[in-house]
Amino acid sequence: MKLFQQLLVAPAALGLLAPVAANATELNINGVTDYAASGEQVTSITQFSDVYPTDWAYQALSNLIERYGCVAGYPNGTYRGNRAMTRFEAAALLNACLDRVTEVTDELKRLMKEFEKELAILKGRVDGLEARVGELEATQFSTTTKLKGKTTFVLGAVNAGGDGSSEYNQQFGGTTFNYDQRLYVDTSFTGKDRLLARLRTGNFTKGANAFAGSGVNLTALDIATDSGVAGSNNNVIVDRLFYKFPVGEEFTFIAGAIARNTESIALWPSKYNKGGAKVLDFTSLMGTSGVYNKETGQLIGAYWKQKVDKGDNNFSVSVNYVADDKNGNISDPSEGGFMTANSEASLMAQLGYAGPRWGAAFGYRYGQCDSGNGLRRGTEFLKANEWNNECKDAEGNRNPGGTNSYALNAYWTPEDPGFIPSISLGWGINTVSSSGKEDGSPITSQSWLAGLKWEDVFLKGNDLGFAVGQPNFATALKGGDTPYDGNYVFELWYNFQVTDNISISPAIFYLSRPEGQDTASFVDGSGYDGQFNIFGGVIQTTFKF
Repeated sequence: MKLFQQLLVAPAALGLLAPVAANATELNINGVTDYAASGEQVTSITQFSDVYPTDWAYQALSNLIERYGCVAGYPNGTYRGNRAMTRFEAAALLNACLDRVTEVTDELKRLMKEFEKELAILKGRVDGLEARVGELEATQFSTTTKLKGKTTFVLGAVNAGGDGSSEYNQQFGGTTFNYDQRLYVDTSFTGKDRLLARLRTGNFTKGANAFAGSGVNLTALDIATDSGVAGSNNNVIVDRLFYKFPVGEEFTFIAGAIARNTESIALWPSKYNKGGAKVLDFTSLMGTSGVYNKETGQLIGAYWKQKVDKGDNNFSVSVNYVADDKNGNISDPSEGGFMTANSEASLMAQLGYAGPRWGAAFGYRYGQCDSGNGLRRGTEFLKANEWNNECKDAEGNRNPGGTNSYALNAYWTPEDPGFIPSISLGWGINTVSSSGKEDGSPITSQSWLAGLKWEDVFLKGNDLGFAVGQPNFATALKGGDTPYDGNYVFELWYNFQVTDNISISPAIFYLSRPEGQDTASFVDGSGYDGQFNIFGGVIQTTFKF
């Protein structure tokens, strides 16, 4: 059956069973569409809930169904025999039976003659639509590719207090207006696989912008964490390029020239900012940035996710390897390479058990010496010298050490959102090889985070979040000295969903001691009672298209 005939699904003689508005000049498209939405012809008059044996047309309708089998109803199981219609609708309903009629009677000839003009007009309209659809298909970007975008404006500032605050504020205390722009070219060849290429640019200038982590790395925002690349003076770069494909129903494989470890796992074991606002980079990583350190580069990975009924908890196992982007594409094995001793790579594994309401995961990451992102976020004392994981000692001798990071994360969410928030918890511990390290340098560190998120606050679709935790801080030093590296971070945000495509998220945060043990340097270096803190606020406006 041709397209125009498929669109005109209806019984041939409905016009005999209901009044016809003979003077109507417009086709009731909604009426025809509703009628056709049932998708199936009825086989018995008893299938209509509003047709009774006492109706005057009951026998005529019954004979029509049994003889021609081309009568359709509405999606709710009704026939609506007393509903008025236009002549165009009558023609459409008549047309539906033409392919089913095996015997052309005089009565049918009269009906076809009566609606000949309307049928010709309808056919012309549908033929025109077919031509326009064909032209669109011939000129569209791709039949398998979607182009999506995300634009984020960030207006905000930070202000330091305590020892050395005037020097910090002089360099980083100004209000800034930054942006981040991402374009996703998303392709699927089978409907289940995914080839993603992402273009990105921004103006979070590395070394000069507090929200890029300059001055103190803990002020870095999640939206600006690639500032060293994507935010380099508005240059457009490719910052994601990977292919993901399923094998069977439970296994998925990933291979990418530029891919990220945290995006190549089966489970994200937190509800804190999933679907809501993401503010500080540390809080966006569930407080366990030693494992989930966003290492990006040349990646291979796979995960297994147990197939269960919808709504049930399932097990998952994820493994991935990623060489740092400035190393994995170098041919010299003494300087880089893929899966060499100098890849500056991260090997991550995760075991999870989770569902819609609660879940938990254990994560592990091994980082080669000089691994690009290291523990990602922590005190300035811990961050020094590549998180104390440099490949050479003070004399320049090769010291291929490494870090081992472990994480436990869990979440719980109430069945009905209301006054009770979802709860997300994370705790991590990291160790670094002590070989070749100086006394007093950190060899063990920890971090933790507790995040609360309330859904549908004030208005449906709006979320409120609050988190408190301690970014990575030293808990043991080589030589047995006691570290004084403790610090806290507090974050509060509200996500206002203006439309489906626009959201505004005001947020404030406070860092109690982001320098950690180095805070003493703001006094006179003789003790650990120095005070230095940072308060910040931002307004993030996000556009999705």
